[in-house]
Amino acid sequence: MLTSSDNELLTRTDAGTAMGEYFRRFWQPIALSREIAEPDSPPIRVKVMGEDLVAFRDTKGRVGLIEPHCAHRGANLFFGRNEDCGIRCIYHGWKYDVNGKCVDLPNVPPGSRYYETISIKAYPTREFGEIVWAYLGPRERAPESVPQLEFGMLPPSHRYVTKRLQQCNWAHSMEGALDTAHFSFLHMPAPRVASNENPNAAADERRLRWLRNDPMPQFSILEHEVGFVVGGSRRADGEDLYWRITQFMLPAHSVTPSAMPGETYFGYTWVPITDEACWIYVYAWHPERPLSDEERAKFEKGGYGQMAELGPGFVPLRNRSNDFLIDRDDQKHRTFTGVRGVAEQDALAQDSQGVIADRTREHLTPTDVPIVRFRRMMLEGAKALREGKEPEAAQRYKSYSLRSGGSVAPASMSLEEVMKQRFGSALGRVPT
Repeated sequence: MLTSSDNELLTRTDAGTAMGEYFRRFWQPIALSREIAEPDSPPIRVKVMGEDLVAFRDTKGRVGLIEPHCAHRGANLFFGRNEDCGIRCIYHGWKYDVNGKCVDLPNVPPGSRYYETISIKAYPTREFGEIVWAYLGPRERAPESVPQLEFGMLPPSHRYVTKRLQQCNWAHSMEGALDTAHFSFLHMPAPRVASNENPNAAADERRLRWLRNDPMPQFSILEHEVGFVVGGSRRADGEDLYWRITQFMLPAHSVTPSAMPGETYFGYTWVPITDEACWIYVYAWHPERPLSDEERAKFEKGGYGQMAELGPGFVPLRNRSNDFLIDRDDQKHRTFTGVRGVAEQDALAQDSQGVIADRTREHLTPTDVPIVRFRRMMLEGAKALREGKEPEAAQRYKSYSLRSGGSVAPASMSLEEVMKQRFGSALGRVPT
């Protein structure tokens, strides 16, 4: 459980808050590249950590991220014309480039100092992994590169990238990714029987049986320079343990524990919109082969568990506003929750905690070890920055290329040994 003051510190990310300034020391996703795919395409509204902005792609393909209001009389540049390497205000024609500089002032006399001095706030952007990233912190502190997550270093054919809206605070949604103990209940279907039509059913049911039969995994944590890797082990068959291993990378990236050897990897990045909503950027990748058309089609429909079925605006079809379309008959007879989709089940549990979870009322157990470590790491980082100590992880962008997933191993093996056997690295580093 946290104190009220620490809960406030953890969850508030507007400009000027300790956690908000901490987040701003890292490059943040602000849009999918396909949302502004073409040069001179319509601009889009962006809201990140309580700040309203406008993003656009100029004639040369560069992405600008600027404050929304024209410096003249405040008309909103979202309605502006994206033309000839700039956004032109619809009110009096002032035009701004991707750096926020006003490059044309039609109603200002030649020779005016306005031509030298007028500009609006603009943030630097980069594109990586089909995502537009921005740095919203002090320019002199900007890391040289965005975090080099593995999915973004592969050819586009090897990955699928999307995002979805989550209608709660970023922190307890992030905590849900680190809490692998909940799989013993939240995502449980009725037991299945293997068939010739589904040769993987036996292996899948075996894993589900291990999850169902052991709701109290034992956790081990290994810290690294950009976060930590956590492994939860459950009793499997015979003397073996079933490990589900998750990466956490500062400030809000995770690689899921689901991928067994040869399977597709999944990861997430959380970005606060406000203190009561966030975007979850979701990516699937296979380092050894292109994703098939069939796989991509299934991702589009919310398949494979990690992707939600989406409506307009990247809003999940099953969400807080419609009680996640819970089916009580299905809950009674076929699934634990009565809600379709693993991602939607996660959102149901997280949203049900409130838009901002009250951590002063919790009663934690040994299965909450990863949650405690996450909170401690985030609070320590924000408090240190408040005292003038910059986060070193923000500059260690090469260290973000990490893997995690599932493994079955003898009970005598430690997490470090399991990691070496499964990934060739005690911390899950991607081979170079």
